[in-house]
Amino acid sequence: MEANCTLVSYTQTGYFSKLAIDYLQQDEKLQPFYKYPVSLDGIKASIKERQQFPQQREVLVQELKKQYEGSELTAKLTVNIDQLLQPNTFTVTTAHQPNIFTGPLYFIYKILHTIKLADTLKQQLPGYDFVPVYYMGSEDADLDELGTINIDGVKYTWQTKQTGSVGRMKVDNAFISLIGAMHGQLGVLPYGNEIIDLFTQVYTKGKTIQQATLELINHLFGAYGLVTVIPDNANLKKLFQPVVEKELKEAFSHKAVGVIVSELEKHYKVQAAGRELNLFYLIEDKRERIELSGLQFTVASLGLSFSLEGILKELNDHPERFSANVILRGAFQETILPNIAFIGGGGELAYWIELKSVFEAVNIPYPMLILRNSFLIAEEKWKQKINALGLLPQDFFLSEHELMKLIVTKQSSNRFSLNGELKKVEDLYDEMTVLANNVDATLHDHVAALKAKAVKRLQELEKKMLRAEKRKFENELSQVRKIKTALFPGNSLQERVENLSGVYAQYGKELIDCLLQHSLTLEQQFVILTL
Repeated sequence: MEANCTLVSYTQTGYFSKLAIDYLQQDEKLQPFYKYPVSLDGIKASIKERQQFPQQREVLVQELKKQYEGSELTAKLTVNIDQLLQPNTFTVTTAHQPNIFTGPLYFIYKILHTIKLADTLKQQLPGYDFVPVYYMGSEDADLDELGTINIDGVKYTWQTKQTGSVGRMKVDNAFISLIGAMHGQLGVLPYGNEIIDLFTQVYTKGKTIQQATLELINHLFGAYGLVTVIPDNANLKKLFQPVVEKELKEAFSHKAVGVIVSELEKHYKVQAAGRELNLFYLIEDKRERIELSGLQFTVASLGLSFSLEGILKELNDHPERFSANVILRGAFQETILPNIAFIGGGGELAYWIELKSVFEAVNIPYPMLILRNSFLIAEEKWKQKINALGLLPQDFFLSEHELMKLIVTKQSSNRFSLNGELKKVEDLYDEMTVLANNVDATLHDHVAALKAKAVKRLQELEKKMLRAEKRKFENELSQVRKIKTALFPGNSLQERVENLSGVYAQYGKELIDCLLQHSLTLEQQFVILTL
């Protein structure tokens, strides 16, 4: 597949938060809240700290082999799982909930970034081995977020009455009917039947969403050696038991986060402040908050109440029933994996920035944080239309108004800018201010008001001239709107809206190879990919 790649700074896109941009630019305001710069030296420092942590690799590998039973493992995946037993092997990890059909495109980009970085580090640091990992946030209970996808403007929503952890939900008739509906849209495209057949194969009635997601991700990325971890597992949670016990006894995470949040709030909007106890009680189809009421630990919605002794016994007998929320989830991930780098989106970066003190309180290594890769996929026909307008693909991060101003400025034979004239008027009023001051200093404010009024009127005239000139470019405006709608659905980034199946149906498996080829590692730039 032929593809042209254009790199754009995240700042230029205008779609990323101030915190994310400051992190990329290593702004000194943020430096106290993370540990390693995004660099090869940062990777080496992260490895050095991770080597001091007592890792229980045998448990991890044992549970991975159990969860892959019945699945077809590629040779590279088999090697990577076994390699995790070795003390010189480390993971590069991304995390995501089990969105139906993989959810928005950026989920795929995160995984590919992880694979590319692990492979690149193997070449750059041959004394170590690196395994790419997808950590499945299958205990998330937000079906409203995870149960909807969009394909080229068509929304598909899973209507089910199941509750609790989405990963534990099961494929039902309503889910299977979604695949049929999607087939009607995708089946006419070159590889539409291929992606529909894959969905039909992995999403079978009665199978849990987390198991189906593991199989789907394995089909798509197993050949690259990607390891998927389902952390909803009693033996893996047993490894995290000391931290959960500390949380129950001391409510330590809320205190640790509170100190950082109070500092971050001076400069940024805080992502997740957490709760007094950052744990859920997970049982069957329920995931409910554990709260401290006096000396009792309660799960009010389930009518449960425990003393400290009682809840510690419950933890010891059933570690799988305790589920970390966003504040402790990262610490759990870093406990069970020999991880050195975490790849996440801007929102994930924002809450990880709050967590360094949580990791320090329980002596768990804090990983390097890397903003995930972002792509804008554009068909050749859109690039041709953009070229015809005399523009570049990266120009389309501008607003419609700014784009039209650019087009009119380049193509119009008429002058509609009053920059020179405005400067002359401002200079004239400055001269009048001097004259008026010489006569009576109290006239200064009067002249300033006259100047402001005159400049404002001229600026309004300039806008009217621009609007009048724009009306001569109605065809160009129509083209701009078509391109904007295609590349920025809902005026959002394509990767935050569209599902993989739409582009897969058009380009096939080769698209994934192409995306991997053009994935960056530590460069941290936005990629426009023209196919």
